[in-house]
Amino acid sequence: MLAVLLAHALVALAAPALVARLGRRAFWVLALAPATAAAYALYQTGDILAGRAPAEHLPWIPALGIAVDLRLDTLSWMMLLVVGSVGTLVLLYCSSYFARDAHGLGRFGGFLVAFAGSMAGLVVADDMLVLLVFWELTAVFSYLLIGHYMDRTSSRRAAMQAMIVTTAGGLAMLVGVVVLGVTAGTWSVSAIVAAPPSGPAVTIAVLCLLAGAATKSALVPTHFWLPAAMAAPTPVSAYLHAAAMVKAGVYLVARFAPAFSDLVAWRAVVLALGGTTLLLGGYRALRQHDLKLILAFGTVSQLGLLTLLLGYGTRAAALAGLALLGAHAMFKASLFLVVGIVDAATGTRDLRRLAGVGRRLPLTALAAALATASMIGLPPFAGYVAKEAALEAWTHGGGTLAMVTTGVVAVGSALTVAYGLRFLWGAFKPRLSSPPGPPGPDTATAGRHDIVPVPAHPQPFWMVAPPFLLAVLGLVVALAPGIGERLLAPYADTYPTGEPGHLTLWGGLTPALAVTAAVLLAGALAFLYRDRVERLQDSLWSPVGADVVYRRLTRRLERLAGAVTAGTQRGSLPFYLGVILVALVVGPGLGLAWGLADRPGDTAFPAVSRADGGEILQLGPFTVVPWDRPAQLAVVLVVAVAAVLTANARRRLKAVILVGVAGYGNAALFVLHGAPDLALTQVLAETLILIVMILVLRRLPPYFSDRPLAASRWVRLAIGVATGLVVMMLVAVAPLARRHLPVSVDFPEEAETFGGGHNVVNVTLVDIRAWDTVGEISVLLVAATGVASLVFLRQSRSDALRLDRAAALQAVERPPRTGAQPEQRREWLLTGPTLEPGQRSVLFEVLTRIMFHPMILFALFLLFSGHNAPGGGFAAGLVTGLALTIRYLAGGRFELGAAAPVHPGLVLGTGLFLSAGVGLAALLAGQAALESTIVDLHLPVLGDVHLVTSLFFDIGVFLLVVGLVIDILRSFGAELDRQAETGSRSPEPSERTATTGGDPV
Repeated sequence: MLAVLLAHALVALAAPALVARLGRRAFWVLALAPATAAAYALYQTGDILAGRAPAEHLPWIPALGIAVDLRLDTLSWMMLLVVGSVGTLVLLYCSSYFARDAHGLGRFGGFLVAFAGSMAGLVVADDMLVLLVFWELTAVFSYLLIGHYMDRTSSRRAAMQAMIVTTAGGLAMLVGVVVLGVTAGTWSVSAIVAAPPSGPAVTIAVLCLLAGAATKSALVPTHFWLPAAMAAPTPVSAYLHAAAMVKAGVYLVARFAPAFSDLVAWRAVVLALGGTTLLLGGYRALRQHDLKLILAFGTVSQLGLLTLLLGYGTRAAALAGLALLGAHAMFKASLFLVVGIVDAATGTRDLRRLAGVGRRLPLTALAAALATASMIGLPPFAGYVAKEAALEAWTHGGGTLAMVTTGVVAVGSALTVAYGLRFLWGAFKPRLSSPPGPPGPDTATAGRHDIVPVPAHPQPFWMVAPPFLLAVLGLVVALAPGIGERLLAPYADTYPTGEPGHLTLWGGLTPALAVTAAVLLAGALAFLYRDRVERLQDSLWSPVGADVVYRRLTRRLERLAGAVTAGTQRGSLPFYLGVILVALVVGPGLGLAWGLADRPGDTAFPAVSRADGGEILQLGPFTVVPWDRPAQLAVVLVVAVAAVLTANARRRLKAVILVGVAGYGNAALFVLHGAPDLALTQVLAETLILIVMILVLRRLPPYFSDRPLAASRWVRLAIGVATGLVVMMLVAVAPLARRHLPVSVDFPEEAETFGGGHNVVNVTLVDIRAWDTVGEISVLLVAATGVASLVFLRQSRSDALRLDRAAALQAVERPPRTGAQPEQRREWLLTGPTLEPGQRSVLFEVLTRIMFHPMILFALFLLFSGHNAPGGGFAAGLVTGLALTIRYLAGGRFELGAAAPVHPGLVLGTGLFLSAGVGLAALLAGQAALESTIVDLHLPVLGDVHLVTSLFFDIGVFLLVVGLVIDILRSFGAELDRQAETGSRSPEPSERTATTGGDPV
């Protein structure tokens, strides 16, 4: 089974290349993927008959008990056979359905194969979480397939509607899966069905599962998305909406019905939704003039019947339901493919404009007749066998509920006969017939009643063969009902109640036969008097449709979202920050205040006495030490004064410098607490941030907003003080509230044993918590890309970043600036002559020349020594970035190009690839992802060398930080310099606020 799923994934990925190479013939190759699923199901038929269920196990998340468990029992065997065989025929049909120059065939083929694989995985999954993953994959791929015609509004709207509805049900299903798994203590589907749990939580979980099934199988009131999805290409309708996707909800009902059908809530929901959907779908089908819409509403009706049968809870009904599931896949897929042929031949699906099609397309008409006969329940077809078994199960069931259900099914079946005959006659009636009735509102061709001539060109073989084969299969399988009963009975036997059912062509003169005769007669009469029936439907009061309700709700939701956004997203940064800080004070702040309240008898946090007699501060149940040494208090006072002065500063440069003072103060606190690694990184980061902020300030006004702030000054002050107190208390209390031993206590030993280093901080970053570091450096890469994209918005970035060494040398060869000395003399920097004399500082250039190379060597020292001493890739990258920054500040943008003649994107990508590549290399070596390997070597010159593979991870971090600095310097530095030189500029903040209505930044 794993091989089958892998085959689907590989073929789906190769589909675009295959289509580009082979054209439409590539669909023959793509059909091999679902063919493997059908072949595997047929190969396992012997085991299924013998009662053996093949199973496969692949560990996924062992810590949570989650594994890719696959199991093939009778139900999944039946579904896998349907998904694989119909999928194969539909893909073969596609090879002739689409035009040779059709756009997007590679994408379409890949999505269709991927959907088939997702459906195959769904039906064989024995783990509920794995089943949920495949469930959502079917929603994603169906969205892509329904919206294949991206240039059509109807396709995009239908795809989004189907996605929203089915995803909403999927969220409800997620809740049900989690509650059911936690209550049962296992995620295994087979284990839960074998020993179902009980209780109120289980009932809620089951209702959530039914909500997911109802949305996926288009049951009332979410049925409207299925007819709208007919905007998709016909092969999509034939597969997703007849044999695959909509069957997923029915499969879910069938899977859990043996365990939970005895629940009152289950039976009530199944009977209500199934019966209503059966009647409403059939009623709506009688009003359609589009052949595809007739089949769509008919599918809705049949899905209601399948839900009734498989969810009713008896053995006989379950056997009939599983038989009808297979029959429905055959006749409904065949009829959808027939509609595709008619549409391709005539250019219309309006039954009022079609005549003489049967004479021109005889094989297509024969296939439609056979499939329709099976759909309406004529003997000797598969549909008849299944419906006869269903009526037999209910007429012999006894009781009021069985009688009511029989009546509902009889009425729904009569409607099926009526719209089935309406479809067949409307598509293939003789030319002498005149189109009946006035134009209806349900067709895009309303008012156009001219008969469309049918061309006499030959029918492509791969368009006729699939629907004809499916229609004939509906006859063949019905001729051997005993074999079908033998194959499907093991599933029906899993139901705990009811007598065994039977599949037969002739069961004698029984009440079920009488009901069948009455159904056929009533349906035939409704078809014969279809004009009167249609006029009667038009005259009756009709409630607001579910699709209209959906559109109204979405529009009102959009208006509400717009109103909320207009009230909250005002373009004011102070307002945004104020809301965030108030939420912090009100939420965690109130919880903290409640926790610190001195409640009598609270002994959860006993007081702790200091052995050295130092200062102790009692905060409710907590004991806090204000400081370990007076120097810490002095640093805190400096930070506090800097923060207060920053809040009162009106000049931007003053505020930036004061914020830097606060940052350096935090670095001093790290030193006083014995954390040199953190202090080094803090100092380097603060220095670089300070430089970058000063670069940005060149394009901002020197002062903050000049608006009078007296009215809101006290509000801002109160928010700031409250926020400061809350954050301070959280920082003091959080470590003291720990109840369990922290995981970090084992880090020193793990750093040396598994990471091969003594610097716990660095080993944690590159080994113990390497996945966190990968996420963080990925954020850095995204931030660098975003910053550069904003700055280089007005031009191609490839042209703007021509700051390589060649451009720098070319700039040096230009004529000297005004006032420069014409004679040749030694330059401390490569591109010094490109600067105006008034912008040059010889002292700065000399210091840069002296400091640059030692800083690079120091960065390399930090990089290679960081595993055992303070340093590491991040600190080394910051030192290198500062060295490049000095080169830029001393020599200008061309000097930056000479110092770093490489595209920053290349450095960023290489760094991320190298860091992630360490994890991939570990996997290839049979280890866990990002697991380090320690290699000890003795080299002739160097002596003993202690090498850990996490060094390459650290090098990747180093490169990514260097790339980030280069990108920022080229964006905020070099590019702004170029704009200043050429006279181009970005709009000032005051200009932007004129249109956004927000505060200046």
